Amino acid sequence: MKALLSNDDGITASGILASKKAMEDLCDTYVIAPERQQSGIGHALTLFEPLRVNEHVLRDGSIGYGISGTPTDAVTIGLFEIMDEKPDIMISGINTGFNIGKAELTTSGTLGAAIEAASFSIPTIAISQEVTQDDIKFENGQVEVDFNFAVKMLNKLAKIVLKKGLPEGIDLLNVNVPANPSDDEFEIVTLGDRMYSPVVEQRLDPRGKPYYWIDGDLYELNKPGSDGYELKVKQRTTITPIKIDQTGDMNLIREWLK
Repeated sequence: MKALLSNDDGITASGILASKKAMEDLCDTYVIAPERQQSGIGHALTLFEPLRVNEHVLRDGSIGYGISGTPTDAVTIGLFEIMDEKPDIMISGINTGFNIGKAELTTSGTLGAAIEAASFSIPTIAISQEVTQDDIKFENGQVEVDFNFAVKMLNKLAKIVLKKGLPEGIDLLNVNVPANPSDDEFEIVTLGDRMYSPVVEQRLDPRGKPYYWIDGDLYELNKPGSDGYELKVKQRTTITPIKIDQTGDMNLIREWLK
C-alpha cells in the first residue's frame, strides 16, 4: 500500500517526518509538501505562475519532494505527476499547533491539503498537535516538539482506516493531539465555532502611514463535546469527522423562496 504525506509547514518540517515514522510500517510513503511554511493559506491553488519540484534529502536520509507552491499544489503535483497510482491513504501533518473550529476548514493549509486529497475519494487524515510555545507554530524546518505520542495515535488510527476505509459519507478525519494527553483514547467531537478571535493591530511605518498585523486570541472554549474544549480543557485526542459537501437544506430554500 501507498501513503501520500503532505502538510502546510514545509518539506523540512519535523511533523512530516513524524507522520512518516507513523506510517512507514504500514505503507510505502511519499513525502510531497510545500517548499516553505504555508500556514493560513487554506485550499489555495497556484494558477498564475509555474511550479517547481525539488528533491530533498530528508533528515532520515530518505527522499522527499518540495513544491514551490501551496499545500493544494503539493497534493495535486503528487497525485498527478509524482505518484504512479492513487494512494491508499493521505496524511496531512503532523501540524505544529492545533487546528480546531469551523473557520479552520477554509483557512488551514493542513486542512486544505487534506480536502484536496479527500475530494478524489482518498481516505484522508489531517492531524495536528498542540504546542505550548506559540513562537514555533510558523517556523520552517526542525522544531523541538515531542511528536512521539502523536505518532502512536496516528499509527493506531491509520491501521483502522487502511483496514476499513472511512464510513460512508465521511471524507476525512480532523485529528488534534494534546501536548499533555490525559489518556491514549480518541474522543469523537464536533467542530467548535472558531479557533481564534481576530485581533487587528495597527502600527505606523517610518513615514507615518498605518499598516496592520492580523493576530488572534484563543476563542472561548466553553462547549463540552466540541474539538477545542475536549482538546484544551480535557486534554483528549480528538477526531472530528468531516464531509466536504457543504450543501445546505435545499427544501428549506425552496420554501424560503415562495
